[in-house]
Amino acid sequence: MIKTAPQLVAEAKQRIKEVPISTLEQQLAHPIIVLDVREPDEYRQGFVPGAINVPRGILETSLTNLPQAKGAEAPLEELAEQDIYLYCRSGARSALAAESLMRMGFTKVYSVEGGFEAWKKADLRIELP
Repeated sequence: MIKTAPQLVAEAKQRIKEVPISTLEQQLAHPIIVLDVREPDEYRQGFVPGAINVPRGILETSLTNLPQAKGAEAPLEELAEQDIYLYCRSGARSALAAESLMRMGFTKVYSVEGGFEAWKKADLRIELP
């Protein structure tokens, strides 16, 4: 059976942990990893404070390049011990990314509901590169 992209996203959202932007906003005061899975041109237009841009298409192969993994003896295992929040423009790509990380064995993974659009709509602080 062929599935559409919205169907894949809906299925992923049934299996992942999705949190509202208010949760991410509160968690920014703690040591967490925030990954912006949008494309670089989207990221350059503004991002959640402290977010690292890792486009969805290269997420799985780029995890060991994150600053939090540098110099680690077992980088993926050490990353898996940290809370990882993912967001995109609207919450679709981040849901798929969260599902992928969970399939890799990560358990502390959260997709931000509504993505960057919801963040901007709430008039929360945005950084520029």
